[in-house]
Amino acid sequence: MTTKQVWTLYSEDLKRFIISKVKDTIIADDILQDSFIKIHTKLHTLKDITKLKPWCFTVARNSILDYWRVNDKTFEIANFEAETSILKDEHTEKDCLIGILKHLPKKYRDPLFLSDIKGMKQQEVADQLKQSLPTTKSQIQRARKLIAQGFMDCCGFVLNDDGNLVGEIKEKEDCKVCK
Repeated sequence: MTTKQVWTLYSEDLKRFIISKVKDTIIADDILQDSFIKIHTKLHTLKDITKLKPWCFTVARNSILDYWRVNDKTFEIANFEAETSILKDEHTEKDCLIGILKHLPKKYRDPLFLSDIKGMKQQEVADQLKQSLPTTKSQIQRARKLIAQGFMDCCGFVLNDDGNLVGEIKEKEDCKVCK
C-alpha cells in the first residue's frame, strides 16, 4: 500500500480525530501533515496490513502528544468539560460522565485525566504530579472504580459476570448525579 492510498482512505478520519483533540484546524493540519510524514517513512515496517487504520490513529495520537509536549500544552479537566459539546435535547453517557467527573475528588481526577484522556504514561503522570508511581497507579484505579460506581449510582447500571458495566441511560430527570 502506498502513502497516497493511505491518505485517500484515512486522511479525513484522522483530521477529524486530531481536531477533536486540539480544537484548532490550522494546528490540526500541521499535526496531520506531521503524522503522514511519519506514516510515509514507517509504512514499510507495518507487518500486518489489517492493522493499518489503528496504526495510523496511533501515529496521529503520538503526533498530538508530541505537539503538546513541544508546546508545553496542559489541559485542566475544567477545559475538557467546557469544550465537550452535548446536544441539550438528548441525554447521553457523556452527560453522565461529565457529572461523574465533576464529582470526582481532584486527587483522582487529575491523574485519570492525564493518563486516560491526555494519554500520558503513568510514570510521566507521577513525575508531573510529583508523587510515587504506586500512588499514581492507585489513584487512577480508584478513579476508574469511582466512575463505574458513578454510572451505577446515576443510571442504575450494574456489573455483569465479566465485570463490565451494563445498562441503559435513564431520562435525565431520573438520573441522580448528572441532572
